[in-house]
Amino acid sequence: MFNTIKNALKTPDVRKRLLYTLVLIVVFRLGCFISVPGIDPSQLDTGNAEGIKGLINLLTGGAFTRLSIFAMSITPYITASIVIQLLGMVIPSLEKLTKEGGEMERAKINRYTKILTLALSLAEGVGIYLMYKSAFVSSGFLTGFIVVLSFMTGTAILMWLGEQITSKGIGNGISMLIFVGIVSGLGSGAQTLYSKVFGTTFDTKNLLIALAIVLGVIILIAAVVFVQQAERKIPVQYSKKVVGRKMVGGQNTHIPLKLAMAGVMPIIFASSFMTFPAMVIQLINPNITTQTTGIQNFWRIVYNVSIATSSSDVSIKYTIVNAIIYLLLIVGFTFFYTYATFNPAEISSNIKKNGGFIPGIRTGKSTIEYLSSVITKLTIFGGFFLALIAIIPMLVSHLSSTNLAFGGTSILIVVGVALETVQQLESQVVMKHYKGFLE
Repeated sequence: MFNTIKNALKTPDVRKRLLYTLVLIVVFRLGCFISVPGIDPSQLDTGNAEGIKGLINLLTGGAFTRLSIFAMSITPYITASIVIQLLGMVIPSLEKLTKEGGEMERAKINRYTKILTLALSLAEGVGIYLMYKSAFVSSGFLTGFIVVLSFMTGTAILMWLGEQITSKGIGNGISMLIFVGIVSGLGSGAQTLYSKVFGTTFDTKNLLIALAIVLGVIILIAAVVFVQQAERKIPVQYSKKVVGRKMVGGQNTHIPLKLAMAGVMPIIFASSFMTFPAMVIQLINPNITTQTTGIQNFWRIVYNVSIATSSSDVSIKYTIVNAIIYLLLIVGFTFFYTYATFNPAEISSNIKKNGGFIPGIRTGKSTIEYLSSVITKLTIFGGFFLALIAIIPMLVSHLSSTNLAFGGTSILIVVGVALETVQQLESQVVMKHYKGFLE
């Protein structure tokens, strides 16, 4: 990894991309500290948020608890992208745009996504304003309008930053912004862990807990790296054929299928789907935390909103339900994203056109069924692996006083994005070297 970064810095074009990405990251971090107008700083709770608020604060790099202009992060855009892709499966005209995949078609889909993003950010912005209405100096219509407009503007700026990083920088812009937000909180997390052990009085029990956490993080990182890098190689053999006066083909190759083909995107998608409805539900009832019946109680169970109860059993039940829903979302989005990016029929067709075949498998329908079977098995394992890594810390946190609710989620995103960025750096460096050789 360090050699890759070193080689990238030696390549002028890649170095320029890295510096451009760094500048946009600095802009993002500065925006996380710019609060929306009308805030009463004394009413803000910048401590450790729990439940769904903790997840939102994790993804926004602390911008949520500060009520920054970036408090909604990029989640409305992610949610809009998912909705557009789902609608593309049921609306014929949208499905046609998705399948054609031309530049004009992509521009139209991008425009629809941005329009839907503005609508979702409006709903989520109103939800955040109603949730923190008491934190503002005044609560009139004008204040609400300016605050919601500020949130929407912040989301629009993040959309632009993400697009610029993807096109002119290094890495996936959306993933990079979430990555930076999570990494920015590592310092405070380490400080909290240190103060827990070496606080006012030295506690051996807390020291053992801290060591267990550090060891667990190391094991999780190793497991994530192993699964992200693991791949299943499908052998492909190409027949010999005569082209002109030469005999070509006959070589053996393989199709590399990643064990976790979807990468960290299912985690990001699931996190967005966990956070967005929790904000919108404030439109139904701003006093949701004081309700105990009906649909409000259902949303409290699903989104783990802070519940005033003295029963630890009830709290554990809420956490278990929350974890199960999170698991199902991650597994579901793993299948969704994998099959959206890998088409067995298209791969089979390309193999057949080039005179290739998978040993022991007939070309055509049999190849499609074989590839689909392999992808399904890999996706099941990869999806449940991602889900377990994400939810185990949520359950463990209820067995100790340490807040680990979203530790697995943060590790998955940070390690996954880091691996993807390093791989893209490698490809950029290799591509520039080839261009230099050809020139």
